[in-house]
Amino acid sequence: MSISLDEAVELTRTGDVWVFRGRSAPDRAIQFTTNSPVNHVGMAVVLDDMPPLMWHAELGRSLPDMWTGTHQRGVQLHDLRDAVCVWANRYGQRAWLRQLEPSADAEMEKAVLRTVARLDGTPFPSTAQLAWRWARGRVPRVRLPLPARRDTPGGGAVRDRALETAYCAEVVAVTYEAMGLLPAGRRPNWYDPGRFWSGDDLGLAAGAQLGAEIEVRIPQR
Repeated sequence: MSISLDEAVELTRTGDVWVFRGRSAPDRAIQFTTNSPVNHVGMAVVLDDMPPLMWHAELGRSLPDMWTGTHQRGVQLHDLRDAVCVWANRYGQRAWLRQLEPSADAEMEKAVLRTVARLDGTPFPSTAQLAWRWARGRVPRVRLPLPARRDTPGGGAVRDRALETAYCAEVVAVTYEAMGLLPAGRRPNWYDPGRFWSGDDLGLAAGAQLGAEIEVRIPQR
């Protein structure tokens, strides 16, 4: 099933997950190393008369953050339609929407706003710190490879994408936990974008679940 971006923006509600997958060499390297079919994950925030927003973390600063009004790296709140177009047209990513069922209630939306106020603008940790946190979230006493050097051909791009991939999933997971959708106590670094793909089981609380992926057709610019 596929729908247009306009249809997806109209359909999406707070708590819905947007996942992205690319075909570039860095994208494929991260898919292989994380055993994940997707590269990036964000969460929709749709409140009152505001345009739908995307809550995620990324290294780029091409769009203004809707919370601070500035261009920044790290944890960000973007116009959702603009963010999807950037990931599709600039980064060469395909996009899917997964809807939260049942929809987020008023208390969950308040929890989202508190999380945005707390985390928006948080910078990325260093690559080494993030890689260590990600591994510790899965298997104890993992021996990690050293991060790629900047002067390694293509290494910097792979390393940056790995950083972005791991951290964006943590942001969505922390927000889901604040909403009461994920159990407390599990470390955020246990999550990567693949956890939010239908091939994995998040084990959401309170009878909630994410629907099947709906492919979103992005207009070319």
